[in-house]
Amino acid sequence: MPAISQKAHSMPASPIRKLVPFAEAAKKRGRTVYHLNIGQPDIETPEVVRQSMKNLDLKVVEYRNSEGIAAYRSGLVSYYASKGIDLGLEHIMVTTGGSEALVFAFMTCFNPGDEVIIPEPFYANYNGFAVMAGVKVVPVMSYIDTGFALPPIAEFEKLITPKTRGILICNPGNPTGYLYSREELDQLRDVVKKHDLFLMADEVYREFAYDGASPCSVMNLAGIEDHAIMIDSVSKRYSMCGARIGALVTRNRAVQAAALKFAQARLSPPTFGQMASLFALDTPASYFDAVVEEYVARRNMLVDGLSRLPGVVCPKPKGAFYCIAQLPIDDSDAFCQWMLESFSHENQTVMMAPATGFYSRPEPGRQQVRLAYVLNRNALEKAVECLGVALQQYQNR
Repeated sequence: MPAISQKAHSMPASPIRKLVPFAEAAKKRGRTVYHLNIGQPDIETPEVVRQSMKNLDLKVVEYRNSEGIAAYRSGLVSYYASKGIDLGLEHIMVTTGGSEALVFAFMTCFNPGDEVIIPEPFYANYNGFAVMAGVKVVPVMSYIDTGFALPPIAEFEKLITPKTRGILICNPGNPTGYLYSREELDQLRDVVKKHDLFLMADEVYREFAYDGASPCSVMNLAGIEDHAIMIDSVSKRYSMCGARIGALVTRNRAVQAAALKFAQARLSPPTFGQMASLFALDTPASYFDAVVEEYVARRNMLVDGLSRLPGVVCPKPKGAFYCIAQLPIDDSDAFCQWMLESFSHENQTVMMAPATGFYSRPEPGRQQVRLAYVLNRNALEKAVECLGVALQQYQNR
């Protein structure tokens, strides 16, 4: 049998999805499983999208331009302007999800063997994107006792080598929910300018900032116009994860021109997804007001409930819809699997993502899990109750 590639061997499995077989087996045994492992909201996609797609009449589902439908890109220009981000059509390329945007950015800006510094814990798939592009992830540690604030800039500078080509952040953050301040972003701006690096920012959770906070985009950091690359997506904003539409945004003309060649090689983003995203631009502000209010209530329900459990530490996120919780356990992978295989409280259990997969090495996440507060409040309340009972049983087993 021919051998598969070294890259295929190196490609990490998803820590978010790897326990799915155990969850499915639990369901077959009749258990209710509360899925807090994955960022798939139960929030309805905006009605304007659903109705418009229902009435869409395309005689031919044809290829579109590799950089995306012009009408949608024009709509994005207006959307970004409403967020205080001044862009032109030439700065935006539509991609097949934010994932493709980041892969294109890696392949465009980095050579194989180059290094990108990422504060950890970080979105697990960044590891996979780096493997695809042949890039080495260099982590800089953030800590739960600071709420996962940006590590000191001196820690970044210690890691910069001749192979360092960029810094990647997620703001608001997945998996921590941390929202970087303007002061923290200014520090990053200064270091990328000093060392002539790219600053890539995954800003797909922009709409979800809480407690009066307002996110600052890397596109608004003066003096690094040719250094800044923004990754965006409709997946979470409009609860349209399956549309698979994102965007690579930069004012750097060379990056845009080179990324377009990768886009041409994959032909075009999905037509139906782009049409849905175009219609989504007409979503009323009231939709987001209600969604943000709901997420705040869910966050408070989950995080406050977790914090009342003995031995649990869980900082309250300022954005997105995730939190990292530290539990009184010794192995989060074993615990999360045990929850699905062996635990049941009133015929219910909880699926979580072990935090080991959100670090560059598993040790810092051994006692931590990531939870997504994407279910209704009643389900979250029951999930916290389950987890409290489970921790008692696990410690006493």
